[in-house]
Amino acid sequence: MSTTTVQEVRTAADALVAAFAEGRLDDYFGAFAPDATFIFHTTPRRLGSTAEYRALWQQWVEEDGFRILGCTSSAQLIQHFGDTAVFSHDVKTQVATNAGEETVHERETIVFTRADNGGWVAVHEHLSARTAA
Repeated sequence: MSTTTVQEVRTAADALVAAFAEGRLDDYFGAFAPDATFIFHTTPRRLGSTAEYRALWQQWVEEDGFRILGCTSSAQLIQHFGDTAVFSHDVKTQVATNAGEETVHERETIVFTRADNGGWVAVHEHLSARTAA
């Protein structure tokens, strides 16, 4: 795996995580391909597109007052396989809802593929719960 490729994927992943942490939703959702899929331990089914995920996010905002207060990423690993890369990490997210604030500890995998423009775009995200370290 080339150092350049790892840095490119790390840059794409860092931008995605930063957009999420800062609540820049257009940038966050823009980091995913339109046909990306999402599997979250908090939802009963797989989401089949970025638009479907964004609609669910909007529902969380409207029904629960959901918002991200901050997010940190640790234990990052990037694995490169041709035009695909797998980024996995531990995530600590501070969220707020109408019920109050909480810190959520999760493990996340994001699959990236090389885009037509040569950059990297996320095509799948899988989020699972983890115990706090």
